[in-house]
Amino acid sequence: MTVAAATLASFAGTQQLFGKSTVASPSNLKGEEINVKHFGAKGDGKTDDTAAIQKAVATTGNRLFFPKGHYKISKTILIDLAKMGYASIRGNGDAQVIMAGAGPAFKIAGTHFGSADPEGFDKKVWSSERMPIVEGLSIEGQHKAAVGIEALGTMQLTITRVQVRHTLHAIHLRENNRNLIIADCHLYENHGIGVFYDGVNLHQSNITGSHISYNKEGGIVTKGGNIRNIHITGCDIESNMGSDKAPTANVLIDCSGSAVGTAEVAITGCTIQHNRNAPNSANIRIIGKDQSGIGSEKERWGNVTITGNVLSDVMVNIDLQYCRGVVVTGNTIWQGYDYGLLMEGCSNVVFGSNLFDANANYPSGTLPSNKLLVTNSEDCTFSGVQVYGSKDSPGLVVRDSKRINIGNCSLLSCEKVGLLLDNVTDSKVSGCMITALNPDDSSFEPIQSIGGHGNKITD
Repeated sequence: MTVAAATLASFAGTQQLFGKSTVASPSNLKGEEINVKHFGAKGDGKTDDTAAIQKAVATTGNRLFFPKGHYKISKTILIDLAKMGYASIRGNGDAQVIMAGAGPAFKIAGTHFGSADPEGFDKKVWSSERMPIVEGLSIEGQHKAAVGIEALGTMQLTITRVQVRHTLHAIHLRENNRNLIIADCHLYENHGIGVFYDGVNLHQSNITGSHISYNKEGGIVTKGGNIRNIHITGCDIESNMGSDKAPTANVLIDCSGSAVGTAEVAITGCTIQHNRNAPNSANIRIIGKDQSGIGSEKERWGNVTITGNVLSDVMVNIDLQYCRGVVVTGNTIWQGYDYGLLMEGCSNVVFGSNLFDANANYPSGTLPSNKLLVTNSEDCTFSGVQVYGSKDSPGLVVRDSKRINIGNCSLLSCEKVGLLLDNVTDSKVSGCMITALNPDDSSFEPIQSIGGHGNKITD
């Protein structure tokens, strides 16, 4: 046989394996990328393709391909990494999986319940389970309890170029996972949460370049668990609120029910905004544990960097409750209708050069309050912060706090009082510019101090 003839024969064999009319023989497909239609999936949006897809998974193992079509399923497709080995679920952007039943469309389950330390790995995890991939698919929920992707026991799970819509939670992280990457995804209009860290033990996760919008119970949410090293970078995170459940936020880190909390978080280069119509809405809300009084350092969770973001159009732009070790710098922040910043029970928080603005180019019919309120906190610094246009209140209020350093800040166009210190001790204010909304208002007080002691106000 000539080389050309051999090449044609090889191509013909490939066509027989992946052509429309052939049902694949399972005996020789292990390790091949398998078109689910060759196991009887119709992809017509009407036929229940659950059994056909699960058969493809069980028979061929690890490389599942969805060609163009709408694949309706009624039960979860289980990707059992211990049985399958290396796994990928792939489409080319023109395939949609419709979850018509309760539970996740895809459940990816591994056996890694340790850390990311190489010394602690079971050999089987590294040799056959690492880096399961989901890419190039759309997942649509048609059941109120449908979920997009659920993961537990995974190492290096990578989800990229995936759209999830109309589910409960788009991506649900449970039990134990390590080294997660979510990139270039659209998690949109789900009635639960976009990315849900649900009581999970998960260190090292990156969420980058994604649109996470209109998820009614939060965009990116952590609750309970043992969570470290979350990087949220270059994302558009919008209007993830609307449920009656409170508190709602575009980014919510809730450590109140966890013994070890969430920490080591970087939120950088994102637009995070909307919706002021939701009660108690916030763009970024971090909740530690109330230890009932200054000086209780235990369980003030944090070690968070918030930098280079654009935040706007909610009731509270940044809400920090019982946090420690937070740096907020280089952000453009406006339209905080109750507060630009709400901070309670915190320590070792640094606010660098941030702008809290009331921008007239965004008419809304309701002027934002935009004020900064700090209560029951200690050892915090405000440097180079500018607040413009605080409505009916001081631009910055510090109450029941100690060792607060406020320097080189601009509190502009404030009403009644620029800076209010109420029962503040051992603190310093220096080099600030404070102006009234109405320059002719003779009753305006740049700085008002009530009670407290040991404070120094200069320049």
